[in-house]
Amino acid sequence: MTDLPPAARPDEPAGQPAKPTAGQTLGAMWLYTLLRFGLFLVLWALLWLARVPGLLAGLIAVVLSVPLSYVLLRRQRERVAANLEQRITARQARQQQFDARLSGDAGLSGDARLSGDARLSGADDPEE
Repeated sequence: MTDLPPAARPDEPAGQPAKPTAGQTLGAMWLYTLLRFGLFLVLWALLWLARVPGLLAGLIAVVLSVPLSYVLLRRQRERVAANLEQRITARQARQQQFDARLSGDAGLSGDARLSGDARLSGADDPEE
């Protein structure tokens, strides 16, 4: 059902922007993670080529990769954060709609709910 365009999806209101799919969110997260590991490995390799001992080179690479990834991978980090925020917002909206339907606030007045409940329970209609 995720292959349908946003206007054709029955569970999403037409006025809301389409939320990213789980695959898009996971893809963005994996890309960001791989780029962070890549940055760490490049720094470690450069330090190893500079004849810094292995464990010390790894430690220095970790310390350097954190601020560098914060600066260099800003676009990817913001994409992951935006995807997660959109998915959370959409989930909260769906939960609120579901709660409203369960509580009976989804467009039915109190009288309409009562008459519908009476019909469902098999009680005789009082107007007969």
